[in-house]
Amino acid sequence: MSESVIADFVGKFNAETSAHGEPTPGRIVLSQKRLVLAADGDHRLTIPLSDIFDVAVGHVPPDLGDFFDSTVTIAFERSGDRYVAAVEAGDDKIEKFSTVLFKAICNGTEMTVKHPARRGGRVTDEPFFPARLSLRPRAVCFRNDSRTVEIDLSHVTKFDRKTREIGERRRPVLEVRHMVDGEALTTLAATTSARKMSIIGRFLRIEYSDLVGELSDIDLTTDKTELLVALYSGAGVQGVSLADVLDMEASQVTMLLNTLEEEGLVVDGADGTDLTPKGQVVVSNHLEDVNT
Repeated sequence: MSESVIADFVGKFNAETSAHGEPTPGRIVLSQKRLVLAADGDHRLTIPLSDIFDVAVGHVPPDLGDFFDSTVTIAFERSGDRYVAAVEAGDDKIEKFSTVLFKAICNGTEMTVKHPARRGGRVTDEPFFPARLSLRPRAVCFRNDSRTVEIDLSHVTKFDRKTREIGERRRPVLEVRHMVDGEALTTLAATTSARKMSIIGRFLRIEYSDLVGELSDIDLTTDKTELLVALYSGAGVQGVSLADVLDMEASQVTMLLNTLEEEGLVVDGADGTDLTPKGQVVVSNHLEDVNT
């Protein structure tokens, strides 16, 4: 392998192209161009990164059995057919490997970005600009020679994949809603590669799933949810009383706010109480449930 190696560790792997029924011990070697799974003897599987169309962390297809624990599953094409390979190692190695793999595939992808496309619910007149994607620890960055837009993934409240006409060409577009200094912004990022967009979306989905997973341990009562929605709607600032809006005693509202702050759903801001990204997710999910 002539190109520089960015990951090299011992683990186990299996693939639909392999005749082995159980995970094979061996070396997992990743460069900026290819992934090599090498076992003892002549058993070696080389996967060009350009052939990978999906990456899943912690999921193993049923066809590969129940042998794996901490895993990265790679879906790839070969000679017109589609296959999957599963890589197993310790938790720390898998976490580092998955991050490096996403970066190797996605970094440098040419994107067309509009930021912000919306402020709250208001559409802006910002133009699209060309940029290159860079994945960072818990962040994605879009950069050109004159401008940088960085999105903290822990502040993402929702994202969707859509198709839009940009520059007289229909392209896959990632729509990301995120919080910046208490303000809800929407960023649009488009690329000509549906394959790259799918993998970028997978990377974001992992971070979003972690955020939603943290909410499962929170007891979201009706009173808490109503208070979060009231804050989202602007109550609690500019002289609007939360107690009046919710028809509660002021002391009860204070107790609820203290609980929500301990649970990481609200935070004190310059103009009053603001929702955190987790609080935004709760409200978004609630409003979607109401409207469906």
